Amino acid sequence: MTSDTSLDPIPSRRKSRWPAFALIGILALGLAGVGYGRAVVTQTVAALPKTPDVATMPVSTEVVDRNGELLRPFTTADGIWRLPVQIKDVDRHFIDMLIAYEDRHFEAHHGIDWTSMLRAAGQFVLAGGHIVSGGSTLTMQLARLIEQSPTHDWSAKFRQLVHANALEQQLTKEQILTLYLNLAPYGGNIEGIRAASLAYFGKEPGRLTTAEAALLVALPQSPEARRPDRDGKATAAGRDLVLDRMVSEGVLTEEEATAAKREPIPTARRDFPMLAAHLADEGVAARPNAREIKLTVDKRLQGALEKLAAARATMIGPKVSVAVIVADQATGDVLASVGSAGYLGTDNSGFVDMTEAVRSPGSTLKPLIYGLGFELGLAHPQSLIEDRPTAFSGYVPVNFDSLSHGTVTIHDALTQSLNVPAVIVLDAVGVARLVSRLKRANANPLLPDETAAGLAVGLGGVGVTLRDLVSVYTAIARGGSPVHLKDGVATPPADADIAAPVLDPVAAWYVTDILRDVPPPLNGSPGRIAFKTGTSYGYRDAWAIGYDGKTVIGVWVGRPDGAPVPGIAGITAAARSCSRPSTAWRRPYHRSARRPRACCLLTTRSFPPRSSASGIPRPTSSPRTRRRRSPSRPTASTSTLALPAATSHR
Repeated sequence: MTSDTSLDPIPSRRKSRWPAFALIGILALGLAGVGYGRAVVTQTVAALPKTPDVATMPVSTEVVDRNGELLRPFTTADGIWRLPVQIKDVDRHFIDMLIAYEDRHFEAHHGIDWTSMLRAAGQFVLAGGHIVSGGSTLTMQLARLIEQSPTHDWSAKFRQLVHANALEQQLTKEQILTLYLNLAPYGGNIEGIRAASLAYFGKEPGRLTTAEAALLVALPQSPEARRPDRDGKATAAGRDLVLDRMVSEGVLTEEEATAAKREPIPTARRDFPMLAAHLADEGVAARPNAREIKLTVDKRLQGALEKLAAARATMIGPKVSVAVIVADQATGDVLASVGSAGYLGTDNSGFVDMTEAVRSPGSTLKPLIYGLGFELGLAHPQSLIEDRPTAFSGYVPVNFDSLSHGTVTIHDALTQSLNVPAVIVLDAVGVARLVSRLKRANANPLLPDETAAGLAVGLGGVGVTLRDLVSVYTAIARGGSPVHLKDGVATPPADADIAAPVLDPVAAWYVTDILRDVPPPLNGSPGRIAFKTGTSYGYRDAWAIGYDGKTVIGVWVGRPDGAPVPGIAGITAAARSCSRPSTAWRRPYHRSARRPRACCLLTTRSFPPRSSASGIPRPTSSPRTRRRRSPSRPTASTSTLALPAATSHR
């Protein structure tokens, strides 16, 4: 008995140890699980892709105007429209609707909204494995967009949770939302709120209607199924679902939602802006890796002139193109550059930039020729010169109208654009001097290979571009002082590096004073601008170049292939092409300018009354008298042109 009693407590003590062992085992397994879980999380975090930076991530190259307004965007290297945007540039109403619909607790959670996750999981179970609502936060959606991978399985969902938590630790809420606004998919190759707003509504996302904001909230949920250009009914259903939710969340009233549902759904994607397309191409070619290229052009002016050029080209002929350059006289900034009548035109080779095409200038060099005569003391605006058949070593120029006008003043010879007097003066001043002054004006005159410059240069026997001519006339308008035209594509030399003037101030003033008396086209006003027209041999090019004391504008009209356009002339085609009244010009193209009103749309400012400012001699007769005077009856105040006796040959 005694032995049995001493052995009884041993089994009970052993039994009491089993719970402790079990607890230790459970704790060990738990610790091992936690350790394994931490190792998995650490490994997952290490394998996460790099968080993109809005400032450096691949985006569409933007070509913008002088005020930062979008002229033309380009797709990314992989063909995506992704235009960078900041929260401040997006309608706040859209931001409020996005957060209320996608992530009500966005400001409070740390990447994962566990309440929404549990709710979504419960609905998934009760629905028999069908997704009723998502539990993803905006941060989790951003993680999915960065990884560009679906989350249909649990492992992918776990990775998204880990990634969302990591993003919350790296970024602020504003940075997370900004990234989402730039990466959210909107169907096809459109990413980001800004590209979507331009593609579907044709405007920046800064001011959206309630219906537009709701549609843009709904699209990223099913970007392909709800694309407006594919299934308008699905788009409307998604938009209306967002609107109903906004009512339940208190963001909208019932009346606001009902009114928004009545707005039509866009049925197609809009074209992205394509203003100053040729200049934009040059900018991208010069700086292919730039995120933004800022040009000197003004968007409103550019758009108005592109419409006007297209309309005029259509009136003249299907294969005709129009090019326009507008420059600021003081700075040389190019305010508009229209390379063709339509960048996508096929019949008129719209892809060819005719502002850079080498063409014959016709009579447009005559003002510089006479200016050289004034500078050298060979002539005065009231000097007399003979307009009659004259031969120059076998070269016999004739007037445009094939008539001779007898004895005329230099003033009338230029205003009437007579050819023979211009060649007489050019013969006196020298062709080499004319070419040299063109180069001083930053023009690049081209002659046929192995051909010496002859007197025909004065009547168009040389190759120049529209940009060259605008540069020449800008120098004349500035009193003979040249300036580099600047468009933002390339950095030109400093204007201080220009060594010599194109004309002296007196000669430039005389030229401007005469050009103010050139008869304007039918839709122009006399005396408002100084301008000159020109027509090349064979009716291949029509030109109009002018200035008003503030702006210089040049227009070219013709066929890019160089074929003749019967009947085309500078005064009827080019001058009138830039002077048709247009409602687009009823608003100033920039805040400080008055509306252009006269020929060539140049009269943002009228010339001051004629005076003898800066000591420049004033002509002895008034413009009205000069226009009425008979060429064969000069007054006593006129003088004969001082030319060498042997310069002309009958």
